[in-house]
Amino acid sequence: MKMLTTQLTGLFQRISKQDEAIEDTARLLAQAAVGQGTIYLAAFGELQAVSAAAIHGTEPLPGVQEWQPDSIVTSADRVWILAKKDEGDELAGRLADAFIPFAMLSAESKQDELASAFVSLNIDKGLLPAEDGGRTVVPHAMGALFVYHAVKLAIDEMLAD
Repeated sequence: MKMLTTQLTGLFQRISKQDEAIEDTARLLAQAAVGQGTIYLAAFGELQAVSAAAIHGTEPLPGVQEWQPDSIVTSADRVWILAKKDEGDELAGRLADAFIPFAMLSAESKQDELASAFVSLNIDKGLLPAEDGGRTVVPHAMGALFVYHAVKLAIDEMLAD
């Protein structure tokens, strides 16, 4: 338990160093809330935990909806793509082609030139050593939820002003 706590603390500290990218994400998403648009969350795989928190949590994100393939996204809307690696790339390309600003979070190491705001959790392997010599405990959802709560706090502050 102690090793897991230490590794997660280190992970959260590394993520928090991306405070500018997290603030940029919040600013971008707040544009939809202020401009009568919708914040669409396009979460893939285990990162759907963020959608659950944002939509069904105790304090839901204002103006949020889960993105669906048949969602009609307008220029007043903003999209936050959350993917392990490249699951959201097709959507990112379509949004960029339509000149709709979007933010992206990648659980693994990746770069993205299309997103207006981009955060990478850089979790490419497990945090803890396994008996077979590999690594175990890959906390993509935990890292994404950490970023989500930081983004939500920033959006709440922006909307309060």
